[in-house]
Formats: sequence, structure tokens, C-alpha cells
Amino acid sequence: MSARIRILALVLPLLLSACEWFTDFKRQPSIWTWEQVKDSTTPSRGNPQMSVPTTGTVMAGYQVSYGALPGTIDSMAGIPNPTPASDSSLVNGRKYFQINCVVCHGDRGMGDGPATRYGLPGINLTTDMTKGRTDGYIFGMIRNGRGLMPPYNRIEEMDRWDVVNYLRALQGVNGKTVEVGPLAAPGVTGDKLPGPTRMGPTVPAPFFKPIR
Repeated sequence: MSARIRILALVLPLLLSACEWFTDFKRQPSIWTWEQVKDSTTPSRGNPQMSVPTTGTVMAGYQVSYGALPGTIDSMAGIPNPTPASDSSLVNGRKYFQINCVVCHGDRGMGDGPATRYGLPGINLTTDMTKGRTDGYIFGMIRNGRGLMPPYNRIEEMDRWDVVNYLRALQGVNGKTVEVGPLAAPGVTGDKLPGPTRMGPTVPAPFFKPIR
């Protein structure tokens, strides 16, 4: 074997070893479960179901169960609504109402949603009886569900109060005028859909001050 071939045989493996032709996905683009994405307030995924948000909750599971029972929901009737019926609250409430409530209750809450065409009873939310319910009671209905209505805990607590405010506007009891109907055509995303969770574990608790 000539000297050139011997040198090439020694150098070639070194040259090839410097190149990773296949990495076995060891360095593929990915994020960890709770890795921060853009800033410290945006987790990469939502918090686990039934976990305790860093912002706290007006009614914890150990205080009032998540049972869909009349007495359980009645026990939340006295919870005061902490969210003013501002323009931003009503806009956000409309978004969640359209996504979660219209299918049964209709755009104006009159119990004429598309699900009623298939045998589901129409539940009118603008009757005097429903108008007489407290904000805390309506909050409890969304939280626990009752009868034919399933629980809607996928609506985070802060957004849930916005839904209550929007419903009150549909009922005409809070002096607010709101738009009704879909926010956009089907398939439109962006700000027409819920954003990232505001209760994820990467969000610092408001009362916690880290030691520097």
C-alpha cells in the first residue's frame, strides 16, 4: 500500500466522523413540557385539569365539589363577580360564549341553538327566572354543569366571569349593548380563538417575590 493510500485511510475516518449524517433525532427542535416560549407569562402548554392556578380561585375543589347537583351550585350563588363588565370583558365573553354556549343556547341566549334541531331541549337564558339568578350561580353552572349541561371548566376562571358579563348583557340587565353572532368565518384563528393559558405554572404567583 502506497504512502498516499495509507494517509488517506487514516485521515478519511476523521473527516467523516466530523459530519453527522444522521443524528437519530438527538438534537431535533423541541420544547420541554413547561418550557417558557416567548416570555415568562407564556407556558408551552396549558395546566393539567383540576390543578390549582397560581392566581388562586374563588372556590376551590376542596371547598365546593364539582358535582352537578342543585345544592352544590346554590352554594356558589353568593360569590361576587370580581370582573367589571368592561368592553374588553364583553368582547372576550362573546368569544367564549360563541365557542361553548351558542350550540345549545343560540346567539342571543334564547334557547334556539343548532343542537335543538336534533332533539335537545332549548334552554332560554333570557327568562325572568334566569335573570334573577346571581352571577355566582351562573358561574357555578359553568363550573359544575347541571342536568343536560356538561361542566365547562375548559373555560378558565377569569374568562368564565367574562361569559357571565356577556350573558348579562344579552339579558339586558347590566345596561350594556353587545354584538351577537360569530366573530369570524369558520376556520379563522388568531385572536378569534382562545389564546394560551393564563394559569400555567410558568406564570409567577402575584404574591411571590423571588430572592435576588
